[in-house]
Amino acid sequence: MTAPEAEGPEAPDARGRVAELRALREKALEGPSERATQAQHAKGKLTVRERIELLLDEGTFREVEPLRRHRATGFGLEEKKPYTDGVVTGWGLVHGRTVFVYAHDFRIFGGALGEAHATKIHKIMDMAIAAGAPLISLNDGAGARIQEGVSALAGYGGIFQRNTRASGVIPQISVMLGPCAGGAAYSPALTDFVFMVRETSQMFITGPDVVQAVTGAQVSQNGLGGADVHAGTSGVSHFAYDDEQSCLEEVRYLLSMLPSNNRENPPAEECTDPVDRRSDVLLDLVPADGNRPYDMRRVIEELVDDGDVLEIHERWATNLIVCLARMDGQVVGILANQPQSLAGVLDIEASEKGARFVQMCDAFNIPLVTLLDVPGFLPGVDQEHGGIIRHGAKLLYAYCNATVPRISVVLRKAYGGAYIVMDSQSIGADLTFAWPTNEIAVMGAEGAANVIFRREIAGADDPDAMRARMVKEYKAELMHPYYAAERGLVDDVIDPAETREVLVRSLQMLRSKHADLPSRKHGNPPQ
Repeated sequence: MTAPEAEGPEAPDARGRVAELRALREKALEGPSERATQAQHAKGKLTVRERIELLLDEGTFREVEPLRRHRATGFGLEEKKPYTDGVVTGWGLVHGRTVFVYAHDFRIFGGALGEAHATKIHKIMDMAIAAGAPLISLNDGAGARIQEGVSALAGYGGIFQRNTRASGVIPQISVMLGPCAGGAAYSPALTDFVFMVRETSQMFITGPDVVQAVTGAQVSQNGLGGADVHAGTSGVSHFAYDDEQSCLEEVRYLLSMLPSNNRENPPAEECTDPVDRRSDVLLDLVPADGNRPYDMRRVIEELVDDGDVLEIHERWATNLIVCLARMDGQVVGILANQPQSLAGVLDIEASEKGARFVQMCDAFNIPLVTLLDVPGFLPGVDQEHGGIIRHGAKLLYAYCNATVPRISVVLRKAYGGAYIVMDSQSIGADLTFAWPTNEIAVMGAEGAANVIFRREIAGADDPDAMRARMVKEYKAELMHPYYAAERGLVDDVIDPAETREVLVRSLQMLRSKHADLPSRKHGNPPQ
């Protein structure tokens, strides 16, 4: 081998190369232009790097491929080759723990996805899966880059495939900070949580113009796929906020309650709320009369550490509450019927909401606490024709399949199939408790009496008096608070004021629980 030739006098030295590198990095950091930045701010939106700064711990972001540029030609693309190609990718820390992030830069090609853009996202997703760390996407893009044709569409396929491979392995969080239309909307739908910002973020498969052309209906972008629509009507979005700052702060809060991956437990915190704190307020908060409503949120706040709760899907399927909280510093997932909404019945949407939450908690080693006050499944032609059987089965399947610690408490009513589905002992709950106000039965006393004593009531001189007597008899025989306990269907009847301590001590005992599912490729859950 021959020795390399000496560099000529015109070759720059190392310091010159470093200065050149710094200039390139500075150009990538600045973005396309000040005018583009002003246009972004005029829409009430932050720039891509401002968002990353809010999301991550200060000074921890490490960018990957900041100097990447596309190689496409045609339609003027060869004359416009900005650094980053419209997406910023990298990793950093949130509360001291590693997370990976990719964020669209709407100032560059409207955040549209091209081949190089997609390759950057694929790489950071692969890194997140390999490192076993959460992945957060900050979405603000106009869909596929039309000028690059099918190459852009193939890029989405690679994202969807990785979303699916990462499902249940690492937490995936989609933060919608701008438009997300067409096939691009399927990536957020495949992730664990979706955040949206009112007025500035929208999601839809076909936009308002197409909807009007096909159906004749006129609708605005927000009316079709805005944050409030998806948070309250479709259930696509788990959270909706008024501004990006509060949205990203809540993303940080959610991450504090999730493990980095499915091989770890959620992070614990020191608890200053006494484990044995009595909650005598519960004795007055929950009426013994099963027909009187109350706010289940107040019950949950009384039971958890310092009343601190992160409710998920707060505005969708409001007859069922699902939330993350802490008990004795440990994260728990809570499902609870809400008597203030449809009397707490289970319906199609509540069943889907609960099933998805149970699956998420089970995937990420979060124990489940279920609080029952459920009069049954919602009757009606719309529910039956809408498939309440298969949708209700989703919640049943999710509970039966869950191997994390599972504890249920019957506060008041627990009737029929809804009692079974809401993590009863018969489908595998580890521990079941009941308050002295509980009524566990096939159906309410009035309905049961009308069925069982139909002939006696019809043949009585005073049918109303006979019905009242039969209802009283049925309640005395089959619906007294200790009927289920006498038959081993609940493990104990407890003082409501001691519920917090009972739950915490039970969760402590179950912390080392281990359960294996049957050997199989995967189950085939109801659809």
